[in-house]
Amino acid sequence: MAVVVAFNYPTAENDLAVYRRQFHLPPCTPANGCFREINQNGGTTPPPTTDPGWAVEAALDIEMVSATCPTCNVLLVEANDDTIGNLLTAVAQARTQGAKFISMSWGTDVEHPFQLVRDQTHFNHPGIAFVASSGDRGFPNLNWPAASQFVTGVGGTRLERSRQPGWEPHGGQKPRRRGWLETAWPGAGSGCSLIQPKPPFQQDAGCTNRTVADVSAVAENVALYTTTPDAGWLTVAGTSVSTPIIAGVYALAGNPGPNDRPNSYPYARPWALNDIVEGSNGSCGGSYLCTAVPGYDGPTGIGTPNGVRGFRA
Repeated sequence: MAVVVAFNYPTAENDLAVYRRQFHLPPCTPANGCFREINQNGGTTPPPTTDPGWAVEAALDIEMVSATCPTCNVLLVEANDDTIGNLLTAVAQARTQGAKFISMSWGTDVEHPFQLVRDQTHFNHPGIAFVASSGDRGFPNLNWPAASQFVTGVGGTRLERSRQPGWEPHGGQKPRRRGWLETAWPGAGSGCSLIQPKPPFQQDAGCTNRTVADVSAVAENVALYTTTPDAGWLTVAGTSVSTPIIAGVYALAGNPGPNDRPNSYPYARPWALNDIVEGSNGSCGGSYLCTAVPGYDGPTGIGTPNGVRGFRA
């Protein structure tokens, strides 16, 4: 599992150890071969400069991967800075290192035709699950590379305790897990791309191009631990939460088929995900592009993981 971020996270090993001890997860260290931290060129010296905000992002990513897939080996690849060019160089390095799952909790909400060229170079690699955040600005803002036809775009949900037991009738069956209500997270990016071609597995009729997102996971009120800066325990939100969770689920499901596009897997087994049917991330006249509805919708995609079957080759 590779996590691609920008700048150096100097306390990564120590902070990850604290997080994993807190939640009774097995150690993941360089000594046991579970954790590695490299720069975009594949080395360790010199490391990139440190940026406190990106350190929090890196902590969130490696800790959510740990929470979802405690036995995953974690490779943290640090770009020299947060320019798209260097972040994509770090993605290429993750591929070179042999990662089958690459988590990217970053992107740009500005679409440009040159992104289609970068898609071919950096993401048109069958057999690798590229996972990226849809963004945190709601509808109609969507992030690239989440919008790439080769990438799994991840939206977000919120979880609340519910007194309603099990399934609740609502004109039909409204899925509600026992003890929980899951709705679209208002900040999740979604929408219809202006330039990205629609992949063959997407069948929604309201967007002739690529629609974002593909799937989703919880995106708020999770704990992380970091001492860069001197913060300690924090509670955070965003599709930067849901993205590494989905990447971890892909890893739990096993290596993708060598010729497969893993972002197609959830569409082949929609019954293997929790369909989110409540909540919205913007104003779109009730359209599925910004409103959680039965079946596919923009904020939550096919839905949230119900086990790993929906992410398996």
